[in-house]
Amino acid sequence: MLESLAGVQGDVLFLLNWAAGSETLGAVIGHERVLLGFPMTGGTMDGDVIRYRKSSFITRRVAMPIGEPDGRTTPRLERIVETFRTAGINAKAEPQMDAWLRTHAAFEVPLGQAVHAAGGPVALADDPDAVRGMLHLMRQNLAAMETPPVPRAFAALRALPQGLLMAVLRRFLKSPTTVHSGLNDPSPAMAVELEQLTEQLRAPARAR
Repeated sequence: MLESLAGVQGDVLFLLNWAAGSETLGAVIGHERVLLGFPMTGGTMDGDVIRYRKSSFITRRVAMPIGEPDGRTTPRLERIVETFRTAGINAKAEPQMDAWLRTHAAFEVPLGQAVHAAGGPVALADDPDAVRGMLHLMRQNLAAMETPPVPRAFAALRALPQGLLMAVLRRFLKSPTTVHSGLNDPSPAMAVELEQLTEQLRAPARAR
């Protein structure tokens, strides 16, 4: 995909699960062209059709984060954010986009792998030992990060009592937001994607 973009003019906004920073992306298409972000719209695959999750009060409140790799607020970033907002998509400039993506991966990898092993989010919620193991891996991932979690609310996964967090996670797993997401109907590529994210999370530790 990167090679197909190398010869195309213009900036490139990557909306994706990615915990390896912008260097690998910029090395192929040019570092000055790269912006990072994360798509907040969820859904599931129905054959060859993508069925998007219905928006709710909560999902409408969560803005799509978009940022420059170096954290600056630039005219192009402001223009892209405004373009999404004009189209009716809630978006915001995120000055710590790389840390945001790594924090999301630290949470998502244990979540996705535990859901897959259990056979779905509701089945996982009904297995306290599996939820406890998932939480342990989330805490390990967050502790290994070189920067504080972004958003800072994810620091609660390390600070709050285990019993309280397990109750919150089990309720989250049974919520409509989770049940009507890709977690409940994973694509064939999800396992490969989670493996890639795991390697990206481990890379900084191996480099030290």
